[in-house]
Order: sequence, then structure tokens, then C-alpha cells
Amino acid sequence: MLTLDLTNAPRWHDLAPGVRVQLRPLTTALMVATRSDPAVEAVPEEASDEERAVAFAKALARRAVLAWEGIGDADGKPIDPSPEAIDALLDVWPIFEAFQLTYVSKGLLLEQEKNASALSPNGPSAGASATAKPAREPARTARRG
Repeated sequence: MLTLDLTNAPRWHDLAPGVRVQLRPLTTALMVATRSDPAVEAVPEEASDEERAVAFAKALARRAVLAWEGIGDADGKPIDPSPEAIDALLDVWPIFEAFQLTYVSKGLLLEQEKNASALSPNGPSAGASATAKPAREPARTARRG
């Protein structure tokens, strides 16, 4: 069952021990805006899936991150989120993976559920039946020697 959160409030997500970010809800508007982000559109056609994933995650995070805790500069002083700081945060592999798992994957899992739905009981696929028949094995005869 799909449950809807009608509050649409930002939520805190733990990305590493002592590091958490407050993120906007992952909405259709946010995903559409991210897909048309200039940094995402600038990814070359021949780029790998991994390069595309990094560009998309950074563009999404720049839109979604509202606040964070446990993140500081080189001197250990807390810093506020900025586009450059968000990009640098996602350059840390465990943080990138946690962001993908705790935030991005929720939207992707829902997309997979949609793609794996059953046939429509009253649509064009209703009543579809297999037309292929199993092959029959030829009758075997015993050889006399």
C-alpha cells in the first residue's frame, strides 16, 4: 500500500555518525526541476551512468538540503549549507551512498513498484493468454538389437 504524507514537511536524515541533513520532501516538482538543472543537462552524452548519478545527486541535494548538523570547515568550525559545500559533502563516498539510500532510493523504489504492477483486469492486457504451446517430445521406440 502506498501511504501519503500529507504534511509535506522537511525531515532530518542521518548520513553518518554525527552528520545529519534536513531535506525537503522528495516531490515530483523537485525531481522535475533537478532533471532540468543546467549541471545535469551539461553531462556529456557519452558519460557513464556513475557520472550521471553523481551530477544528478548533487543537483538534487542543492535543491533539497535546508540545514545540516555535524559539518564543518577545515578548522572544524560549523558551516552552513551552500552549493559548493553540498557538492563537497557529496564527494565523500559514504555520505553520497547514504544520501542515495536514505533519500533518492525512496523515489526510485516507488518507480520500480509502478513498473512491476500486475496486468490490468479490464485494459488491453485483460484476458491475455499464452499462445505458445509446449513442444511435444517425439515418441520413442525401443531398438531391437
